[in-house]
Amino acid sequence: MVDDDLYFEDFEVGYVLESPSRTITEAEIIAFGNKFAPLPYHTDPEAATDTMFGGVVAAGLHTASITFGLFVESGVFNACGMGSPGHDSLRWLKPVRPGDTLHVRAEVTDALPPRKQGGRNLIKIRMEAINQDDETVMVMHTLHYVKSRP
Repeated sequence: MVDDDLYFEDFEVGYVLESPSRTITEAEIIAFGNKFAPLPYHTDPEAATDTMFGGVVAAGLHTASITFGLFVESGVFNACGMGSPGHDSLRWLKPVRPGDTLHVRAEVTDALPPRKQGGRNLIKIRMEAINQDDETVMVMHTLHYVKSRP
């Protein structure tokens, strides 16, 4: 858990956050796959053995959701979060398999004050999902609105 009373002024370019880790289970991969990505390599361990992955893997958007969840669970936006206008990029580099343990390394790449008085501060963050073997499995560049310190 990080300091949970961060504000825009704390998000200097280069600020790095490391999240706690989480182990991904086959059951959660299959449940997400059945609900949101019904493909055999996300939902059927037997059929998945005949795919290019050789077994069940997490859907990419499942990995992105886990990554963002770990980042938010750190407490980083508890005091200052104001939503997000989206992502600039999202890349999956390696499949996430049952039993993988992920954590997030997030780095502030830009911190922009409001363009007009009373506007919102914008920070840009590069998030890496990293597995137990210290391999980066996913990278996303996200945008977030955050409050200034009161």
